[in-house]
Amino acid sequence: MTSVLSAREFPPSVHGRRPAGNSAPASKPGILRRAVQAMFESRQAQVDREIARFLARSGGRLTDDMERRLTEHLLSRNWTVREE
Repeated sequence: MTSVLSAREFPPSVHGRRPAGNSAPASKPGILRRAVQAMFESRQAQVDREIARFLARSGGRLTDDMERRLTEHLLSRNWTVREE
């Protein structure tokens, strides 16, 4: 099935226009967006620390083998597959 959108279903474009003066205050992200962003940043910091520890144990050299092992470690973490 094919669908065609009409012009009123598109939001107005502001491309090429300057925003109006200080007539509208900058909107602050909602609580859910801030919570998700905080979780993302926390996880990213944890991954960065794990990578640093992993590289320190390997002598600080990032070789192809170390990169493969690091990727496997990060991707398999908290990953459980139940075999029945």
